[in-house]
Amino acid sequence: MQVIEKYFPHLKPEQKEKFAALQDIYTYWNAQINVISRKDMENLYLNHVLHSLSIAKLLQFKNQTAVLDVGTGGGFPGIPLAVMFPYVQFHLVDSVGKKIKVARAVAEALQLDNVECTQIRAEALKSEYDFIVSRAVTALPEFYKWVCQRVEKDSFNSIANGILYLKGGDIQEELQKVPRKTIKYPISKWFEEAYFAEKYIIHIPMGGKPKESKF
Repeated sequence: MQVIEKYFPHLKPEQKEKFAALQDIYTYWNAQINVISRKDMENLYLNHVLHSLSIAKLLQFKNQTAVLDVGTGGGFPGIPLAVMFPYVQFHLVDSVGKKIKVARAVAEALQLDNVECTQIRAEALKSEYDFIVSRAVTALPEFYKWVCQRVEKDSFNSIANGILYLKGGDIQEELQKVPRKTIKYPISKWFEEAYFAEKYIIHIPMGGKPKESKF
């Protein structure tokens, strides 16, 4: 929990409480349905929570932004972002029912009214969202095909609507195969821990030029 407060020192008390509760909630649910490795559970806040919150360093979502988290697993990056942005709407989806069961249980335990969890394949979705987030569920060109029709074109945040993809390692070949402009942000520009040395946020802008907030 200290690493979260290190990089986000201005959290409200209720946000601190919810972030602090994540360890016990995930420990309980991971014993029932294994969605996080034992090694990662020992580094939950660094490897999962803080990694998810790197998106909050790139972009402060405006109120009423709609965010889709594809392949959320046990709720990452969606759950930490929902705690950080209580007035942003998050739709967490995964094709595996047991993973959505965990994500839904965590959201309910934290009383996150801004989170909806659905077992569904990304290709079957019909709604549009301002941003689509994910943590390396597949190769980026394949992911782009899944979700490219689900982005709302009218942007009102500080960057254009589109995909925000968390990915590590050598990704240049993947980026070259995406049929749109990609912008790569090294997470190490915000977080100094070695874990983030070769991890990135890939932004694929797909909406129009950001305008003033419509809310």
